[in-house]
Amino acid sequence: MTTTRTYYRNATVNGRKIFYREAGDPAAPTILLLHGLPTSSQMFRDLMPALADRFHLVAPDYVGFGHSDAPSRDAFAYTFDNLAAHVAGLTDVLGLESYILYMQDYGGPIGFRLFTQRPARVKGFIIQNANAYLEGVGEAPKKALLPLWENRTAETEKAARAFVSLEGTKFHWLVGAKDPEAINPDNWILDQALLDRPGTQDYQVDLLENYKTNIALYPEWQAALRAHRPKTLIVWGKNDPFFVPPGARAYLNDLPDAKLVWLDAGHFVLDENVAQVATEIRAAFATQITAASPA
Repeated sequence: MTTTRTYYRNATVNGRKIFYREAGDPAAPTILLLHGLPTSSQMFRDLMPALADRFHLVAPDYVGFGHSDAPSRDAFAYTFDNLAAHVAGLTDVLGLESYILYMQDYGGPIGFRLFTQRPARVKGFIIQNANAYLEGVGEAPKKALLPLWENRTAETEKAARAFVSLEGTKFHWLVGAKDPEAINPDNWILDQALLDRPGTQDYQVDLLENYKTNIALYPEWQAALRAHRPKTLIVWGKNDPFFVPPGARAYLNDLPDAKLVWLDAGHFVLDENVAQVATEIRAAFATQITAASPA
């Protein structure tokens, strides 16, 4: 029986507890929802029930995020390679042999790693303010992160630490919103409570430094897009200062059949636009829904 209820579950991957939200019928097409910084799978809390009558939805928290294990940086290497390896491990534990990837922010470099390693499993993309092109990197992250990438010191860490301060977290959620009063303050209050755990901001800076490895992989990801041409829906908050509109348009050079939908939003879009995003996903992946329906 189909239900729109969301379940809150845990799995063990490489000895670590990985928390994930799950909704919908496992026999339906799976959407693997990959969250960004500074949040967790909670960013998908409204989207999942809106799609669960037609899709199987799995939204994990990465190691160090949300309700997943958050080992110290001495016990775990906080790199995008390592985060992606644990997401890949979760898909193996859950037996997910194919999925559509919904990627936002950090979800991009994690999802693209899954794609380049196992392209046959990826049946499509939903790209929401997740970057794979140099022209998509805004001046704000360049100013904050380039000095850190060139030479990590206490001084160059300051801007990165501001990203995961309460002021920075709140800014991530509110920037570019059409109506700031429509954005749930639980977003940044709950996110910050986790970011303020002892040692957490230290490994978050490790990840912000490691983000330079993603930039280096952009050509590989772009080549994979051209080679495999996955069905792609791009839903982009056009007021995002971090991943700017040219980054959304750049996908169309490698994926000319992709659909690009502009949203009057910023880095996060779902609080104000969940109904439109759900409608676009249903329309874009209607053939997968039909193929999975019983005869």
